[in-house]
Amino acid sequence: MGTYRAGLKATDRLGVRMAARPGGAGGYLHWQKYRRLKKPMPIAIVVGAAPVVMFTGPQKLPVDCDEMAVAGGLAGAPIRIAKAVTVDLDVPADAEFVVEGLIDPELLEPEGPFGESHGHVALEGFNMSMQVTAITHKNKPVWASILSEVTPSESSVMKRVAYEPRYLSHLRDTLSVKSVRRVVLHEPLTNLRKVVFVQFAPGAARSEVWRALQGAATLQADIGKYVIAVSEDIDPDNPDAVFWSLAYRANPIEDVQIIPYRSEGHGPKSGGPREESTMLIDATRKESLPPISLPKREYMERARAIWEELGLPALTPRQPWHGYSLGDWDAVWDTYAERAVAGQWEATGKESLARRRAGLTPETPVKDVKE
Repeated sequence: MGTYRAGLKATDRLGVRMAARPGGAGGYLHWQKYRRLKKPMPIAIVVGAAPVVMFTGPQKLPVDCDEMAVAGGLAGAPIRIAKAVTVDLDVPADAEFVVEGLIDPELLEPEGPFGESHGHVALEGFNMSMQVTAITHKNKPVWASILSEVTPSESSVMKRVAYEPRYLSHLRDTLSVKSVRRVVLHEPLTNLRKVVFVQFAPGAARSEVWRALQGAATLQADIGKYVIAVSEDIDPDNPDAVFWSLAYRANPIEDVQIIPYRSEGHGPKSGGPREESTMLIDATRKESLPPISLPKREYMERARAIWEELGLPALTPRQPWHGYSLGDWDAVWDTYAERAVAGQWEATGKESLARRRAGLTPETPVKDVKE
C-alpha cells in the first residue's frame, strides 16, 4: 500500500508514478520484481477507504510489512477486505471506488508535468503505464479526495502525524537518548523531509546531542538534510524562536558538522541526479545565560486578562511570551525589580551610590568584581 499519483491517459489507461529514489515507494520495489519476472504487475487503486486505511498507506513501515494489518491494529478490529474482480489482490471491502488494472513491466510512458509537494512542478518523466481492467464502486459512491500540493497540505499532515512519533521513538527508545523531548519535521514549503528539529531537556550532554542529531539524519534516506538541536525553551514550531537560538546559542565553527554523500531525496529533478550533504547544528543552550528580557509571567498574564476584559481581538502568544530564568541571575536583582514596580527605585540608587568604584573600565560586569 502507498499513496501514489495516477494521471488519466485514456478512459482505460493511467500513467502511474511511484518514487524510484532511495527511501521512496514500496510499489516501485514490487514493480522491479515483476520486471525481472517479465509479468504485468497487478494494481488496485482505492478511492474512499476508511481514514485509518488512508492514513496507514503512506507511512514508512518496514518493507513487506502488511499495512492493512497495521490499519486494523490502529482501528482495534480487522479491516474488512474483499477480493478484487480482475486481479489477485485484496482490497478494502468498504471502499467507495476500486480501479483495478495491470502495469506493464517493461514499457514506460511520459507522465506529468504535475505539481509536487516539494514546492516545484515535477516535469514530464517516463513512468508506469497502467491498463485498467475493471472499476467497481458502491451503489451510491462518494468521491473522496485529498489535496497534495505545496505543503502544508492534507497529504503532509497525514505523514507528519506518524513520522514525528516514529523519529522520537527511534531516538529515545532505539538509540536511548533519553534527553530528547520532541522531534519536529518542518512542514511549510519544505514538506517534512529537509529540515528536522530535535528538542532536548535542560542539561543534555553534548555527546548525546550529537548522537541524536546523527540518528535523526540517518533513519530515512530522504529525511534530514538539515537537523537542528534546540533546548526545551525553544518551540520548534516557531521559526523565529529557532532563528533566535541559532543566532545566540550556536557557534558555527564549533556547533556545525557537514556530512557528505547524502541521497538527493525528494525534490525537483532539473539538472540531473546529484548527491547532497547533511548539516547538523547544535543550537542548544550550553551555559547559563541572562533571563529573557520580557516581563515575568505573572505580569504578562495580568496584561492578557485586562486585554480580554476590554474585548480586544483574541491573542495567540508564541513562545517566548514572558520572561524566565536561564541561570545567570542574582537574587538581589529581583529586589531591584520589585522596588521599581513599587516606585521605590531611589532605594536602589542609594545602594549603588555606596558601591561606586574607581579604576574600572565601563561595562565591567559587577559579578566579576569582588565587593
